[in-house]
Amino acid sequence: MNLRVLLRGPGLPHTVAVGLRAGAVGTTVLDLVTYADMTARGRPASSAPARLAELAADRAGLDIGRGERREARSQGLGALLGIGAGLATGVAGSLMVRSHHPRTLTLAMALGLCAMVASDVPLVVAGVSDPRQWGPAGWLADVLPHAAYGVATAVTLS
Repeated sequence: MNLRVLLRGPGLPHTVAVGLRAGAVGTTVLDLVTYADMTARGRPASSAPARLAELAADRAGLDIGRGERREARSQGLGALLGIGAGLATGVAGSLMVRSHHPRTLTLAMALGLCAMVASDVPLVVAGVSDPRQWGPAGWLADVLPHAAYGVATAVTLS
């Protein structure tokens, strides 16, 4: 099925709604795995999403305040960017299911990878993070929640 037919065909609003729901489930599971890891290992939350949000706001010319207000808004914007990436990836997964009907395991791997790319590539491009410096624990802290996202989102879509 070509993209024009996919985007114009019947049921597109339903497909998007299903994708949003699946993305919300996946994002919740990703957060659950992340916060469980933080609790188990006693590690702090990553500051990278907030730094990316602050950088994006600065580049867009948005005044998000100074001091504690700026920090709070950056943290909130960073979290909202993550939720948006999770929802958008869920919609992409729903469109994949509608057009290609992949197996659940294949879909889970694709969605986990897409979610990881959606969160990590902007950090690297903006110079906020360098995966070459993460080490095994850093990679596990990134891969496991995104894998859980992929599984939860794929199962919800199946």
